[in-house]
Amino acid sequence: MAIVKKSFRDYKEEGSNWITLATGEFYPDILVDACSLYKPVVELFGLLLKSSESSEKLFLRTVDIKQPWMRVQLARVFRKYVSPNTPVEMLKQKRKAEWICKEFGKGFRSVVEVQKAFLSRPVPDEALCALLWEYKDRGQKGYDMTERMFELFRSNLPNLKILGPERAGRDVLLGEVFEDYPKPDRPADFIIKDVDKILAVGFARYDSDRGGAQEDDRTGGYSNASRELLEYAVGKNLRTKVIFVNDGPGLLLGSMWDDYSDIEEVSDDIKVVTLRMIPERITVKWLNS
Repeated sequence: MAIVKKSFRDYKEEGSNWITLATGEFYPDILVDACSLYKPVVELFGLLLKSSESSEKLFLRTVDIKQPWMRVQLARVFRKYVSPNTPVEMLKQKRKAEWICKEFGKGFRSVVEVQKAFLSRPVPDEALCALLWEYKDRGQKGYDMTERMFELFRSNLPNLKILGPERAGRDVLLGEVFEDYPKPDRPADFIIKDVDKILAVGFARYDSDRGGAQEDDRTGGYSNASRELLEYAVGKNLRTKVIFVNDGPGLLLGSMWDDYSDIEEVSDDIKVVTLRMIPERITVKWLNS
């Protein structure tokens, strides 16, 4: 007689059969496309570098580029050559350019050294193009997973509404879903509704590689979010459920599977699932219980 799996922990022994592996790209196969895509970036960086009398001036010229995609790529190249300790998110903010130069400029590598290093490399620089290529599809696996997740929910719960960004897009803010929610800017990835009744709030992530502090941050954040939601639901006399859709090989690393199991076992109103578990674990009966 087959054993009926009731909890996320019950799947752990055969965990590799329940996760989804996203397809990847092989090295050095990517180099031709990578060099074709990023050669203009490297060439423009070289032109800006050649005409800059200081690294600060080079930075100001990169943020002055009007095309958003090119500006971001130049920020990444600048970070590699000039300021590896400065986050790209900061470097691409034009309105903070002068402040960044003032606060971080003293740590910039001198423009003479940068020019010397740049001239020592070929154009296009295969190594640099390969590094930039790694950023190209960042988040793509997560987008693919959430798109598939919405398809599964709609297929298995055809009479319910599934709301949220199916790929890239603005998160669902719980302050816009629930009245007087204690943390109105709490983001969620999807909502399951029956007409106007909120049946579940969901969070979705693809874990390609997790461990250590990142693992602790993820599961710790999930634990806080689920406790907050359930306390609110009890206070408002709601039966809203919490769903965590997590997938990918990262689930098999470290204590991730056990940590998610601990989160689920706090309450019958919480479920942790991979994509393959959705049909059998997220049911109308459970959502309405």
